[in-house]
Amino acid sequence: MTAGSNRLSLALVIAAILLTACVAIRIADPEPVARLRLSVFDTYLRSAPRALDKSFPVRIVAIDEASLARIGQWPWPRDRLAAIVTKLAAAGAASITFDMVLAEPDRLSPDVIAEALASNPRATGLASELAGLPSNDEILAKAIAPAPVVLGVAGDNGRAWKQGIGRYPGAISFAGDDPATFVHAFSGGVENRPELTKAARGVGAVNWLPSSDQVVRRIPLLVSISGALYPSLALEAFRVGTGQSTIFIKSSGGSGVLAFGQQTGIDSIRVGQTVLPTDGRGELWLKFSRSDPRREISALKILDGTFDPADVKGRYVIIGATATGLLDLRATPLDVAVPGVEIHAQALEQILSGDHLVRPAYATGAEIAFILLVGGFVAWLIERSGALVAAIVGASAIALIVAISWFDYAYMGMLFDPVYPSLSVALLYLGVSLTSYLKSEMQRAEIRSAFGHYVAAPLVEELARNRDKLKLGGETREVTLLFADVRGFSKISEGMRAEQLIRFVNRLFTPLTDEILKHNGTIDKFMGDAVMAFWNAPLPDPAHAANACRTALAMLDALARLNEALESECLAGGQPFVPIRIGIGLNTGECVVGNVGSPQRFDYSVLGDVVNVAARFEEATKTYAAGIIVGERTAAEAPQFALLELGAVTPRGMERPEIIFALLGDEAFARSEDFRRWETAHADFLSAKCDGDGDRMHVAIANCLLYATGGMADYYRKALADGTARC
Repeated sequence: MTAGSNRLSLALVIAAILLTACVAIRIADPEPVARLRLSVFDTYLRSAPRALDKSFPVRIVAIDEASLARIGQWPWPRDRLAAIVTKLAAAGAASITFDMVLAEPDRLSPDVIAEALASNPRATGLASELAGLPSNDEILAKAIAPAPVVLGVAGDNGRAWKQGIGRYPGAISFAGDDPATFVHAFSGGVENRPELTKAARGVGAVNWLPSSDQVVRRIPLLVSISGALYPSLALEAFRVGTGQSTIFIKSSGGSGVLAFGQQTGIDSIRVGQTVLPTDGRGELWLKFSRSDPRREISALKILDGTFDPADVKGRYVIIGATATGLLDLRATPLDVAVPGVEIHAQALEQILSGDHLVRPAYATGAEIAFILLVGGFVAWLIERSGALVAAIVGASAIALIVAISWFDYAYMGMLFDPVYPSLSVALLYLGVSLTSYLKSEMQRAEIRSAFGHYVAAPLVEELARNRDKLKLGGETREVTLLFADVRGFSKISEGMRAEQLIRFVNRLFTPLTDEILKHNGTIDKFMGDAVMAFWNAPLPDPAHAANACRTALAMLDALARLNEALESECLAGGQPFVPIRIGIGLNTGECVVGNVGSPQRFDYSVLGDVVNVAARFEEATKTYAAGIIVGERTAAEAPQFALLELGAVTPRGMERPEIIFALLGDEAFARSEDFRRWETAHADFLSAKCDGDGDRMHVAIANCLLYATGGMADYYRKALADGTARC
């Protein structure tokens, strides 16, 4: 497995772990995740609430501060409530709903007062007279009987339901699974006085079920109390007001409901031709409108007859407390505190308007699918195209899901959460990016460690940035090889202790190594008193032959400076000075470049005949007394240098002869007049030597010696001593 595939595998593992965690958290839906989702829906609602119907089809008869100030503290005598019902019915209200439960006998009823006075001898006559009067509950029941009145009932797990009372006066039918298994269930409840319940046309649950932050966002359209189904107060007010007798429920397993064999819960509730979308538990998402005081009519105005009957005719009326002191306040996404009766009123307005919100049953699945698809794609893109491309794609996907979510809310009335999927994708991006970054840094450190001692620092950084330029598996590439060997090393090292020898070798190779690295070379290995280097690997170097030539010349210059320093030290110490000389061979050709060795220990090296020939050229420097010998391929690729042909040789172990050249100087020297004359004289020398013309060769050598120094001068003198040997 390659390093790249290892990196990819690690990224996939991290991506898989993060994706699994994000999906698992979403399925578990802990409180912070749910609250985050709800806060998004709240933001949508605050940005675009339900449009206020200025005809106010639902009116609140408010038990407000003004009413309490005139009539007295709450609860009022129920004959006052009877008067309100009578006047509302006479004004033509479509339905009259009590947002309260009248569970106890009226403490201000004549019969209750008579019972209290019975023990007082002085009030016996008064008690008897009061006892003969109808009770306030009877008066209220008599007012309720002809009117379209809905009473409230409250599910309560702490109360025992009184058997035989509280029968739902309407009818509930369902298709599919029994809705009672899905709705919120209460073991008991609080009900109205029996005579009131029997007189009413409808009974609805006043229960509201806030979220954990105590904000009301949904109401249950159905609840189960002691095993019996009851509609919500708003739904029952709608049924009675529209004159319908039955509430129809469609659940999973019902006709037209896609449940795929699962009990997914309630799908919708229908009253007459009005279909209400719900979640699986029969809850209605509330799309609140702004609060408006024009929605309310003071109860005092109803009682004193100063209200406008036109404000009531054909409208749905809900009687409830709005006075702050009565503590019936609730929080909604739009308001910190509103009277509880307004929540029922707004729910009824929403039912009438048909402007609903619904969170589809597939919403969670769609959000999880987004996390998996987009998150997985972003993780793949990080490895495939880099973090920037992945960030652009991920950000675009997040922007798209936010836009779609808003569009679905504003135009389709559907609730999809864009935040948790977006955060999951962002988390995945950060996690995989961080993993890739750390992995990349580790790999860069490995590259720096592996090549830092052998390759120039800029090349090491380039390799660290672009690992694809390094094919560790091996490849065929044209390279230029350099072999440099110290002449007479055995004589130089005689008498040196081990520590002295190591210091000497390090001092010798330090400047030579610096020149190799300075000219973008790669050091292959040190072999005792020799060094091997190459160019055009691991990174491409189009001028590899020229850079190798410059390096060889610079190495001779560096060696000259080192000899000067050593000579000064020897003279100061009274020791004999032996100059250090090296021979350098250069050759260019195709080699196999890559890791050589075993998985436990390997070196980045080159293999091929070109390597052996370069070593033979280095050996030839002894024969030709030249400091640097290059092969014909190197000379052809670096013709701008000062090169003189030495002739054709057949390296040991090779069959084809190679033309070799002495490298004498850089481009500037090659353009000099002295080299041009030397080059002309050298050409005459080679021609005379090949022709066996001794006289002409003597003249040519004499001309060459005018310019040659060092080893090349020795080369010409040796040729002169050899006579007229042909080439």
